[in-house]
Amino acid sequence: MDDDVTHVETETRAPSVIDRYYTRWYRTDLKGKPSEDHCILQHSNRICVVTLAETHPILQNGRTIKSINYQISDCCSRLKNKVSGKSKRGGQFLTDFAPLCRITCTDDTEYTIYSCIRGRLLEVNEDILKTPALLLEKPFTEGYIAVILPKLEESKSITENLLTRDEFEKVVAKRNIFPSQPS
Repeated sequence: MDDDVTHVETETRAPSVIDRYYTRWYRTDLKGKPSEDHCILQHSNRICVVTLAETHPILQNGRTIKSINYQISDCCSRLKNKVSGKSKRGGQFLTDFAPLCRITCTDDTEYTIYSCIRGRLLEVNEDILKTPALLLEKPFTEGYIAVILPKLEESKSITENLLTRDEFEKVVAKRNIFPSQPS
């Protein structure tokens, strides 16, 4: 009887849907801005989900979001993106440094979120406009920024400028050892 009480079976956790079906890729210090890291979740069907990396300043220090704006310029709103059909015609084509949205925190710090990869914009997450806290609470699931479909012929090469999870962790570890000096 005592053996039953003292024997605790360790249960291994099943991997999350994200860990199971997506490959994580990272882009660090976007446009030279320290720690403004983005994460790209790439599915085996080549669809990519743009999210904030866990090290992004928006997700640090208990920040709260004041506004999210998909209006990139007077002529370009990511909200007006409309795709149709099997080949997703009509979606805006993005370069790897195309801005997706601008996020303003309550401390008036503004961050521009970039696509990080080339491809056709399939959708932006309108849910985070109504509930910005999703971006903070669930950045890899309901709080994603956008969904992008790379061209078929580019689907293998889009990750050339991105870091693997291990490479990203090494960059973050170096940052913590040698914090960037204010300029």
